[in-house]
Amino acid sequence: MIITRSPSRISLGGGGTDLPSYYRQHGGFVMSAAIDKYVYITLHHNFFDEGIIKYSQTERVQRVEEIRHPLIREALILTGVPPAGLEIASMSDIPAGTGLGSSGSFTTALLEALHTHNKSIVPKQELAEQACHIEIDLAKEPVGKQDQYIAAFGGITCFEFRSDDRVQVSPLRLSSEALANLEDNLLLFFTGITRSASEILADQDRRTRSMDQDMIDNLHFVKELGYQSRSALEAGDLRKFAELMHVHWEHKKKRSRAMTSSSIDEHYERARANGALGGKLIGAGGGGFLMFYTEDKTRLRRAMRSEGLREVRFRFDFQGTAVVAQS
Repeated sequence: MIITRSPSRISLGGGGTDLPSYYRQHGGFVMSAAIDKYVYITLHHNFFDEGIIKYSQTERVQRVEEIRHPLIREALILTGVPPAGLEIASMSDIPAGTGLGSSGSFTTALLEALHTHNKSIVPKQELAEQACHIEIDLAKEPVGKQDQYIAAFGGITCFEFRSDDRVQVSPLRLSSEALANLEDNLLLFFTGITRSASEILADQDRRTRSMDQDMIDNLHFVKELGYQSRSALEAGDLRKFAELMHVHWEHKKKRSRAMTSSSIDEHYERARANGALGGKLIGAGGGGFLMFYTEDKTRLRRAMRSEGLREVRFRFDFQGTAVVAQS
């Protein structure tokens, strides 16, 4: 049996500039943090001649071409692993459609399990690129590259997305005090809304490809905010980082009418009135998790509980995609 896991992520700056439609023309920058909420993949041999694949559905197949799940099908093809005689199952600490990069985590964990099955050691950069190739090129999902990269590498990491598709990976240079304060003072609250990011991201992708100047200017501005956020964190100025996160959210909302809702706006304003120095909705928008930076955690938690929001407490993950058991 092989068990692998990949962390979920929170975006700290520059989100949206990692889509190929933008970075291939202008270059992109995203700063992300991996957190200790994981997608797990288990892989082991069964006693049958068929492959058994379990996710939100169960598939029984003889040949790889029969698999309906596109990411699993393409990962098996890429690694050359036939499904017959194998059982593959996935589990997740956080449900899909909540903005924490679960698809990228799923694909990297799956690839790690299949490479381990093949007795292959694949560097993190190659693992991330393979996951991007499957999701973007083969499955034709309108997604960026940050989810696969932060899942593979872990940590609090900066990614420069070059126009030639190269990705430069750099750990954020944080003092131990700033790291502890950032981890303690960032809070995540589930809005209770799950959604597919595809529609919002597809609209962004379409508008960027058609050279919609409003969209491109918005992404230019968000990328610059990402650089400023990196500088603020590396200087230990967490209040400045929180202010920039608020500015980011105000501009992110302008990308799409589906980015937010009246209930999300109400939650956000209540948080701002109860100690949140800055915040934003994680992911493509429309639902999922609200993230806030606060120096008054008790007050903010009380206010969000009164709104009916559930907090998910987390720590940063510095391991990235890994094999956690093998026998």
